[in-house]
Amino acid sequence: MKKTILLALAVVSALTASAQIQIDMSHDSPLRKLQIAELAIKSLYVDSVDEKKLVEDGIRGMLEKLDPHSSYSTPKEVKALNEPLAGNFEGIGVQFNMIEDTLLVIQPVTGGPSEKVGIVAGDRIVSVNDTAIAGVKMAKEEIMRRLRGPKGTKVLLGVVRRGIGDVLKFTVTRDKIPVNSIDATYMIRPQVGYIRIGSFGATTHGEFIESVIKLKQQGMRDLILDLQSNGGGYLQAAVDIANELLPKNDLIVYTSGRRVPRMEYKAKGDGILQDGKVVVLVDEYTASAAEIVTGAVQDQDRGTVVGRRTFGKGLVQRPIDLPDGSMIRLTIAHYYTPSGRCIQKPYEKGKADDYAMDVYNRLKHGELTNADSIHFADSLKCFTLRKHRTVYGGGGIMPDHFVPLDTLAYTMFHRELSARSYIINTNLKYVDKHRKELKKQYTTFDDFKDNFEFPMAEVDAMIAEAEKKNIKPKNKEELDKTIPRLRLQLKALVARDLWDMSEYFAIVNEESEIVKKGVEEIL
Repeated sequence: MKKTILLALAVVSALTASAQIQIDMSHDSPLRKLQIAELAIKSLYVDSVDEKKLVEDGIRGMLEKLDPHSSYSTPKEVKALNEPLAGNFEGIGVQFNMIEDTLLVIQPVTGGPSEKVGIVAGDRIVSVNDTAIAGVKMAKEEIMRRLRGPKGTKVLLGVVRRGIGDVLKFTVTRDKIPVNSIDATYMIRPQVGYIRIGSFGATTHGEFIESVIKLKQQGMRDLILDLQSNGGGYLQAAVDIANELLPKNDLIVYTSGRRVPRMEYKAKGDGILQDGKVVVLVDEYTASAAEIVTGAVQDQDRGTVVGRRTFGKGLVQRPIDLPDGSMIRLTIAHYYTPSGRCIQKPYEKGKADDYAMDVYNRLKHGELTNADSIHFADSLKCFTLRKHRTVYGGGGIMPDHFVPLDTLAYTMFHRELSARSYIINTNLKYVDKHRKELKKQYTTFDDFKDNFEFPMAEVDAMIAEAEKKNIKPKNKEELDKTIPRLRLQLKALVARDLWDMSEYFAIVNEESEIVKKGVEEIL
């Protein structure tokens, strides 16, 4: 036991040195008490225990009594969390979906390892290293595990291609595969560009610069920056994006905590978007780093914010790496917008479930559908820094122009078709069958957008299939309301599969009330 204590002390010493923390290890310290309890359970408890799980449960138990964003992640969870933020992973480089227990390639990553050996959209990968993955009900996670692997390793794929009787064999050399954090970039109107950022990761700023340059070459003067449903990510990535919009020395954000001194982030004045109008689109799922950009644009009167009150995550987490690859993300500070607003919404320590229900409660209380349902105390009042407009702290960022949530836009029938995968499967089957003729008929996206309509016969077949499982509209009125949005969604999915996500959003955005209001503000 003495040896175990010495080893534990060595680990604690290494951790505290890296985190610059002093820990009291005296005889009556709380940490010493915790160690003795863990060692006693391990050594004396009547039944055998999983010591690793015991410690993990103890860490989680402590963190659960703090704020909702302090958390513990296992080594496996850390890897999954870091991949989208790091901007890459190692694998074969295909976008895929599962259709009837078979992996269908939607698009190979441009320049990626699969494209290099000749794998094309519409291919079905049926085996990996001579092990069947099609028709065997293998979990999607297991298939991904077999396809991914260290850069430079090889994997043999069996591929079925429409029109060819034999199973084709491709040896793919795995490589670094980029993970893009920008979902869409296109010209939404003449001289008006549109960029949708899905998250803030290590590559976001570089992707943003590429998008802006591309749009400026197409004549962009003003920008709609879509941060709807952007859950955040790296603070520095948000600062870098805001820097592109703001003049020199404008405060972007500052952080401050009990043991962390105030740290300010200011614009350098060398941004690529110093001129032109800016509109930021937000909703109730816009959070964290996305709120930093939104708050900076609003407080500095650089642009207009359109949508609904944001999520309200104004807590800064510091990652603390543990020796086995697991990690604690510990809240160490609050962040504040330039006017001094703390955007963190109220919470009770240890009541994460109540916190998680906040968006539902907003809907129940009418806030998402009616701006008059939102009330701020005068004590939370702040003012923007140039035009001295009134803004409020205390929980999310209230947009300059509120757009109510249309709770009737999607019928219950539509939602059930989506939840049970009828829509995505109908799209996959249709594109798989008609890809070549669609590519031949619609040589440009503009031609497709203006002239293509998803066939009503395919929709009727989908509805008939769903009815066999007792999934059907309540009445003809619900069916008539469902059909137009259903066909629009299917058209957008076809566009995504023939081109990319920018084309998907170019179609669905034309029916988005938030996007339409954003365009109206620009024009």
